[in-house]
Amino acid sequence: DTGPCGPCSEIHIDQGKDLSGGVEVPFGEGGDRYLELWNLVFMQFDRDAEGTLTPLPSPSIDTGMGLERVAAIVQEKQSNYDIDAFRPLIRAVERLSGKTYLGQFSDPESRDVETEEDVAFRVIADHARATSFLIADGIYPENEGRGYVLRRVMRRAIRFGRKLGMEGVFLAPVCDEVVLEMGTAFPELEEARAVIQRVVRQEEERFGRTLVEGCALLERAIDQLGQEEGTEVTGGVVFTLYDTHGFPVDLTRLIAEERGVSIDEEGFEVAMDAQRERGRSSWQGSDAGDEGVFRTLCEAGVTTGFVGYDWLEGESEIIAIVSAGECAESFEAGTEVMTRETPFYGESGGQVGDTGTLVASGARGRVLDTQSRIGGLIAHRVQLEEGSLRVGDAVTLAVARGDRDATRRNHSATHLMHWALGQVLGEHVKQRGSLVAPNRLRFDFSHFNPMTGAEVMEVETLVNERVLLNQAVDTNEMDYESAIKAGATAFFGEKYGDTVRVVSMTDSVELCGGTHVGATGDIGCFKIVSESGVSSGVRRIEAVTGRGTLAWFHGQEEERRELAQDLKVDPVNVREKVARLLRQLQEAQQENGKLRGQIASAMAGEAGDEIEDIGGVKALVMELSGVSGKDLRAMSDTARDRIGSGVVLLASDCEGKVGLLVGVTGDLKGKIHAGNIIAELAPLVGGRGGGRADMAQAGGNDPSGIPQAVARFRTLLEAS
Repeated sequence: DTGPCGPCSEIHIDQGKDLSGGVEVPFGEGGDRYLELWNLVFMQFDRDAEGTLTPLPSPSIDTGMGLERVAAIVQEKQSNYDIDAFRPLIRAVERLSGKTYLGQFSDPESRDVETEEDVAFRVIADHARATSFLIADGIYPENEGRGYVLRRVMRRAIRFGRKLGMEGVFLAPVCDEVVLEMGTAFPELEEARAVIQRVVRQEEERFGRTLVEGCALLERAIDQLGQEEGTEVTGGVVFTLYDTHGFPVDLTRLIAEERGVSIDEEGFEVAMDAQRERGRSSWQGSDAGDEGVFRTLCEAGVTTGFVGYDWLEGESEIIAIVSAGECAESFEAGTEVMTRETPFYGESGGQVGDTGTLVASGARGRVLDTQSRIGGLIAHRVQLEEGSLRVGDAVTLAVARGDRDATRRNHSATHLMHWALGQVLGEHVKQRGSLVAPNRLRFDFSHFNPMTGAEVMEVETLVNERVLLNQAVDTNEMDYESAIKAGATAFFGEKYGDTVRVVSMTDSVELCGGTHVGATGDIGCFKIVSESGVSSGVRRIEAVTGRGTLAWFHGQEEERRELAQDLKVDPVNVREKVARLLRQLQEAQQENGKLRGQIASAMAGEAGDEIEDIGGVKALVMELSGVSGKDLRAMSDTARDRIGSGVVLLASDCEGKVGLLVGVTGDLKGKIHAGNIIAELAPLVGGRGGGRADMAQAGGNDPSGIPQAVARFRTLLEAS
């Protein structure tokens, strides 16, 4: 409707009358007989909203031709999925599923059960290829941005794998087939082969677990609709599936359509908007509304020069004061002060803002924080201790040296650690966030398994070796393209200007606007104090340097002394004493378990009066509290002996965890299968399980579903 346009020339190929029922038909009829192969648009005009065509200054030809479609024509195939780029992947799915691809197609608008398995083959092959290339390109499954696109692609493939009966890991082997088939033409696939396998397997295993729980929730919601004669899954349920179980909306829609219902997408968007608003509220802070005043100052040409790379003290002039979101001439409580130049670093790039003092004639204030505002403005949040301040006053600014030095040590150590993580864990490691403060550093990075103790020690060793080299830290300003060509690390999502600051220290070269030590030896010492998971595929390290490291070691030593004192042993014997206590505890737990089993058996033996007849089968149903899964097994043996011939259901809520057990006496195994019954009951308590014909167990995390599971058990027995 608007924008560059022009006449077009479409090139079609006649694939023969076999595709039009064996008869001749005119162009434009006959289904896929006349296939569009190529489309060229001769760009000559720019069309505006009124339809006026203005000649383009540089006419061009926009040509669109699909490589796979051309391959299908050359190889005389009727479908892109039959060409040699896809067939090896489909054969891999056949091997894994034990099923055969028939190559059937149906109208996309209809749900043809006969062709659904073939759709699953094509989806898995296509999505495995997309997954492999995205991961090789450094994109990992996350809950936002590019990573969320990848996660949706993978989870859709996993869902379609279930349609072919594949319950375990299958997408990873298909992705490996992608590497084998295409790795020669695309070497980056072969280089990333191990990472692709690790990422895909972890995502498969994780989503495999949530798929069971999410499907159970959705099935319950759809069953409830049936009882209420409804036709639409509520937006709240759709949002819960998305937010808690990681179900993309299109996946929920697909499952709902299979059951003949729709989803409330408008209600889902309302829930999403509410979540976004909560997110904005959590990070905007009390001064979020002040952005307008800083924008006004920028438009008026007000800016701050940062001189803090070279100086920690300096003299300048107050050029603006902001209070309650408005420009002010004089200082009031909670005011932010801007000066023409400042040595104070404004919080940005993960580094916290500086603190210190601001002194004028007859006035003195403490700088509690410094923030980077839009347009290069640096705002000092000042607590006035005496006198008053006005726009135009000359002031002396002094950064708190101790805090700045500690922050510099932590920031430089972060760069070295980022490099070391890549050496130890692999090139897939990418920064996902950081915090650099005087007392600690925090670093989030892409990785898909907890680090081992050996990996943590290796990273520490690599960093401390570079610290001991005491090499100078170099900073240079250059244009962005030259910096990237020189090997500097840039971060996706960060905004860089034409000129960037490159920080180099030993093996690390990064684009960074923060403050750093003069030489690596100034870091003093580096120690990782924790490594943990933040979200799927993102790990977090917290560490200390310099005096923080010494304080951490002192704290560890003090804790060791206190522990030795509590154990009444010498500090060197703490490990031996703890091992002895653990052995004693284990023996006590084993004895306690035996006693609980005896009590459980006695309870089951006393339950004879509770035996009921359900559908002509004797049944014993016991709802318990505080009984573990192991004890349920002991109870089931006694209960089956007590009942003689029949079925036992034991359901227990033990500290918020559900245990279910179904036991069937030997004479009924051919008629009633305990494993099949437990498979029906487990989703009702938020879990899964299985077992033999005579005994099966399940665990869950939703005790509120126990009554529903008991009712379902009775229904199943009635139907048997």
